[in-house]
Amino acid sequence: MSLDEIRKKVIFHNSVDVWIAACSEKNKPWSNPEDYKKFISYLLSNNLNLKAFNLCAHEAGATEEEKTKFTEVLSETKDDPNSLTYTIKLNDSALEIIRSYSF
Repeated sequence: MSLDEIRKKVIFHNSVDVWIAACSEKNKPWSNPEDYKKFISYLLSNNLNLKAFNLCAHEAGATEEEKTKFTEVLSETKDDPNSLTYTIKLNDSALEIIRSYSF
């Protein structure tokens, strides 16, 4: 699902789903937690307004084993702000920052 498609559903999304959608648009794999951490670091360094929250796999719509494992690995490193899950408001400026990320 693309970023535009998930944006149509609701305005705020969790960063894991945004990451997966961004990877989908670029035809890149999403399942490496280290790549996700680099993405979050990029968003934070670009002053994107992110709000951290605790995400359970079922809240992310994680019906696939791989997505569940991904969120579990992230939750193991809570002391790293880049491994947290955030809410992201998918407005035009946020989408521009997200899409300018270099995979």
